[in-house]
Amino acid sequence: MTSGTRPAGWSTWWRAGGHNEPVPAREAVLRRAAFGDAPALGARELARAATARCRWLAAVVLGGQGRYAAATTFLEPLIRGRDPLHASLAAGTLASHRRQLGGHAAALPLDAAALARATAAGGPADDDGADPAGALADALLGLAADNLALGRLGVARRLLARAAEVPAGWRTRVRAGWIGAELALACGAAADAVPFAEEAARVARERGAARHSVKSGLVLAAALAATGEPGARERAAGLVATARAATAAHGLGSLGWPAAVLSAELAAAGSAAARRHRAAVTRELHALLPAADPEGRRLARQSAWVPI
Repeated sequence: MTSGTRPAGWSTWWRAGGHNEPVPAREAVLRRAAFGDAPALGARELARAATARCRWLAAVVLGGQGRYAAATTFLEPLIRGRDPLHASLAAGTLASHRRQLGGHAAALPLDAAALARATAAGGPADDDGADPAGALADALLGLAADNLALGRLGVARRLLARAAEVPAGWRTRVRAGWIGAELALACGAAADAVPFAEEAARVARERGAARHSVKSGLVLAAALAATGEPGARERAAGLVATARAATAAHGLGSLGWPAAVLSAELAAAGSAAARRHRAAVTRELHALLPAADPEGRRLARQSAWVPI
């Protein structure tokens, strides 16, 4: 079938599982927002998500924008649903939103539920990891991130190794790079963190994934800055400046305040620039938290990770 004979209402062909499978136009738009170059999708298009796949994708987009309450309204019914694949993906996504607000302990049972549902999931392979292998890898990486933040470094390392054994796709490689870098930093090995972050940034960039590229840039900046080398810190400052511009351009509220935190840490201690960046952190968080659900706001206010 050629492009001129596609069924009405379907968009371009999507490569998944080694076959050309048609993807509905709305799903293609949501995929581009969730995993591509157009994350600033508007509320009207997001609200029209009808299928389980589209509701999950809409929640991914909303989380990237920092609109956690709206994302939760999509995710909670999917988590309770009978479809194990989308239940797993949804639980892992809600867990990631909890982590973004500093709620690592609250994310842990969600990631455990995602892992349990992933083991029962079925379905064809998917280019963006919306498949059983991707759900399994997401759950393992989520659990690794939870345990890392809770100081259980050995557990995090074992979970990261298990995720590496799953034949998943580009999202898994990017997320594994983030966690590998963060684990190395937690172990005081900044030089070891840099290659993990560089690989995540490379994969995200080659994929054209705007949100993943921004976060990869921030992880790489943190790794470079931690080395203490003047040239590395200068490169880190450039990466953070680029990331902050991208968060504003793409409406990525979830990444705006962490980028501002890094800017403050890279500025000279006590300088006017450091004060300006810390004021930006406060502004970003005060803009973000009203869009979170009550549990998300509670976690953020109680978290040592969120400088409210």
